[in-house]
Amino acid sequence: MALLAAARRAATSSLPLLRASTASRGAAALLRPLAAAAARPMPFSSATAVRPSSDDELLRVIKSEIKFAEDCDDHDRVEEIPENFPFKITDKKGLNEITLTRTYQGEKIEVLVSMPSLVTGDEAEHDQAKDDKEKDDDQEDGEKAPKSTIPLTVTVSKSDGPSLEFTCTAYPDEIMIDTLSVKQPAANNDEELIAYEGPDFNDLDENLQRAFHKYLELRGITPLTTNFLHEYMINKDSREYLFWLNKLKDFVKQ
Repeated sequence: MALLAAARRAATSSLPLLRASTASRGAAALLRPLAAAAARPMPFSSATAVRPSSDDELLRVIKSEIKFAEDCDDHDRVEEIPENFPFKITDKKGLNEITLTRTYQGEKIEVLVSMPSLVTGDEAEHDQAKDDKEKDDDQEDGEKAPKSTIPLTVTVSKSDGPSLEFTCTAYPDEIMIDTLSVKQPAANNDEELIAYEGPDFNDLDENLQRAFHKYLELRGITPLTTNFLHEYMINKDSREYLFWLNKLKDFVKQ
């Protein structure tokens, strides 16, 4: 009996040690994932990230294109403004358009000039070959060969009243009026939404069409003006392309 009691006391006294040992092992097991997580680098840590090798290749190609553009394009060419050019030019870097402004007999003339649609020599040769191949079928069509163009939006306004807005396509030595509309001042937007904008310009009487062409010519929209704008916008396109490439390079380098 004494031995049994002694054994029971020994077993009872060993339970706290066993529990403590088991608890310590359980705590260690619970702490192991935390320690492992702490050892792993955080995905958005403040440490400097290593740029992927694909980015280095992209950067190399961009730099090569920049050098090619610098060597081949007239990005640094300064256009000589023709004598008696009637407009003031506003050209902001990074934009794909320029604005021409002037006054004429109390009217405010504003011309928005967008980037040109270019026809390169290769395209012209391809089109010529295609024309030669289909010459027998198309001799009577009399279609003109494609030419480079620049889009123009001409606005003529008087004081605070309505304004005339022309959308035009300028070819070398020729200006085509595509649309003509009467625009109300900004305060009358509700009226403008329901305003009758007139028929298609090509549907107007030919005498009226010629009169509006003369109207624009008197306000400075002439072949002399648009031929200069062709050269100016081609050079601007080269400058803006180079500027865009450098912005790409700066972003990839970060």
